[in-house]
Amino acid sequence: MVGAGSGIGEAAAYGLGAHGAHVICADLNVEAAQKVAETIAQTGGKAMALAFDMRDSGEVVRAIDALPDLDVLVTTPAINVRKPLVQMSDEEFDRVVGLNLKGTFRLITTAGRNMARRGKGSIIAFASIRALTVEPGQGVYAATKAGVLQMCRTLAAELGPSGVRVNAIGPGVVDTPLTAPIAANKGWYDAYAQKSALGRWAKPHEMAGAVVYLASDAGSFATGTLTIVDGGWTAVDGRFSPPL
Repeated sequence: MVGAGSGIGEAAAYGLGAHGAHVICADLNVEAAQKVAETIAQTGGKAMALAFDMRDSGEVVRAIDALPDLDVLVTTPAINVRKPLVQMSDEEFDRVVGLNLKGTFRLITTAGRNMARRGKGSIIAFASIRALTVEPGQGVYAATKAGVLQMCRTLAAELGPSGVRVNAIGPGVVDTPLTAPIAANKGWYDAYAQKSALGRWAKPHEMAGAVVYLASDAGSFATGTLTIVDGGWTAVDGRFSPPL
């Protein structure tokens, strides 16, 4: 579970642990990952923490190779620079792409090779509704999430014959550290809440069910999919409720 130290990754780690998985809580912030692992253990699960930087290709290979029985890989980390595209610098572009797209590429391909040799495995990468819909200021982020989705679909096609499933999850707006700048702006926060059919933001734990489903035998025929968990955001047309 990469990104287990906070947000959606933390919630997914708890969900997997509650359903019997031995969870490797990997995160750049190993202290936070350790707290998550300890909480899982205290509730009867099995977990350990791992200091991990998915931007380091050598570290990715070493970590995955050290887990020869890895059945499931889940990856959540992403960053965003909210700026119009015409104002985005090369350095900012590279920083977002380097983690969100290239980091995910390293993880899913390294795990995919190892799983293919064993003839089984489930890879779950977090994309976003921004893989499908955009808004001003999120152009590079949206491009990386669309890229994550297409890489997952391609890897699903390539590794399906080897028994490996690859899927993406597309959250809507979730209350996490990544979205904290939006939550701090009441007008922005309320506008996002009103856009979903449920009229609110998601909590991180509401993403865990999709992870558990795709990781388990319950999702044994699901591969190459984008599982949207957005409170109806992408289903509802516009931000206006007509007088009916």
